[in-house]
Amino acid sequence: MSRISIRLEQAKKDGRKILVTYIVNGDPHPEATVPTMHALVEQGVDVIELGVPFSDPMAEGPVIQKGHERALAHGVSLRSTLETVREFRKTNNDTPVVLMGYANPVEKFGYQALASAAAEAGIDGLLTVDLPPEEVGELKQALDAVDLDNIFLLAPTTKPERARKIAEYASGFLYYVSLKGVTGAAHLDVAEIKAKLAAFGELTDLPLCVGFGIKDPDTAKAVAQLADGVVVGSVLVEKMGALDGRTADEIATAVGQIAGAIRQALDNA
Repeated sequence: MSRISIRLEQAKKDGRKILVTYIVNGDPHPEATVPTMHALVEQGVDVIELGVPFSDPMAEGPVIQKGHERALAHGVSLRSTLETVREFRKTNNDTPVVLMGYANPVEKFGYQALASAAAEAGIDGLLTVDLPPEEVGELKQALDAVDLDNIFLLAPTTKPERARKIAEYASGFLYYVSLKGVTGAAHLDVAEIKAKLAAFGELTDLPLCVGFGIKDPDTAKAVAQLADGVVVGSVLVEKMGALDGRTADEIATAVGQIAGAIRQALDNA
């Protein structure tokens, strides 16, 4: 059983909502990433999504696009992201880490090679934004061989038949994109989220976590009442960008405080 499954099952037993946070590896500078990961854990984050910098992050809004640009300016890559997780694992062997990125770097690295390297580094799963279920068979086989989870996105426009197919390929949890747009967008429709999660919940036993548009404790609390958990990214990346030039510890503390406030809201949901 993967770290993700263990952590999410324990949360369910405890009646606790899952908090997943997203940051970009190497943003705003490489020295900040590992301290920020540890700060997030200290504030009650359950799963860390670590963004792999990419030149064309098509699903991201302006805030996270700038995070990718800052990281790329430091030469951060998929390979160096593996090294970041190795460093994190020196003092944390429990918190699940998911690599979130795009197909181009994954395909260039090679499915088998990446799966082996990711498992060795201590990574628990991959979320490849632009790799649809019709094309994921070879990667899934490579991930399954080393017990890594394959995380998928579901969208408001995903039809039940397609959602069922996606669920068959997925493991760990499913990430429901709450908005028809890019990361950081606004205007959450709580009624629509409720209806979609109810429909998707009939198709799978996997936990359903909701992301895109969750900016603060209030939106996190509202969504958590409907879902198994929430994914928070843009507000953290925005803070990291605002602190570009500050020390790693200053960045980690500030980002951790945002996550801590959201954790508190989820615990009171």
